[in-house]
Amino acid sequence: MRVANEISDTILFTEHHNTYTIGKSGGDDHLLADDVELHHKGVSVFKTDRGGDITYHGPGQLVCYPILDLNGYYLDVRRYLRDLEEVIIKTLAHYDISARRDPEFTGVWVGNEKICAMGVKVSGWVTMHGFAFNVNTDLSFFGRIIPCGIFHKGVTSLSELLGETQDMEEVMENVAANIAEVFGVEIQMMPSSLLFEKCHKVMENEHAST
Repeated sequence: MRVANEISDTILFTEHHNTYTIGKSGGDDHLLADDVELHHKGVSVFKTDRGGDITYHGPGQLVCYPILDLNGYYLDVRRYLRDLEEVIIKTLAHYDISARRDPEFTGVWVGNEKICAMGVKVSGWVTMHGFAFNVNTDLSFFGRIIPCGIFHKGVTSLSELLGETQDMEEVMENVAANIAEVFGVEIQMMPSSLLFEKCHKVMENEHAST
């Protein structure tokens, strides 16, 4: 729909059920849990067309899917990834946490631990997938994978660093504000029901025209 200019740039925020996703550069060898354990813990496994290796998504993790037409910004995927990292670095600064990039690995790090994983795809200069920000995430699920295929580094979360559970709505609003600042846009928040209704109408019109 974005490629066809039927919707404007859209940013989706969500939390997933317990899920492991494997990107294009990943393999099953970085998944340590067997089928019995996955079934017992209620964890799904999906292979995706994003970049990167294996990662975990679950409750308490803020997942963001920017659907942006980079023709309106810049035609540079590496810069886009750096801008996404900047969004999280600025968000963490709001909580007085000093975060950084790693020259070897995409994502955002606090010390030697990753707090936000990233994996994107760009098709026709429209972006897909995005980032997963550990807010109140149960980090034990990362123990059954080799996160992003990185053996020698750990993972952390905002709640672990601050010592208390965080308000997901507040964190989402801070992230949205920093997306607006970094990309130089205005963001209008809307419930998913309105967005899905709008998309459904577009699909109905396409179906009627065929």
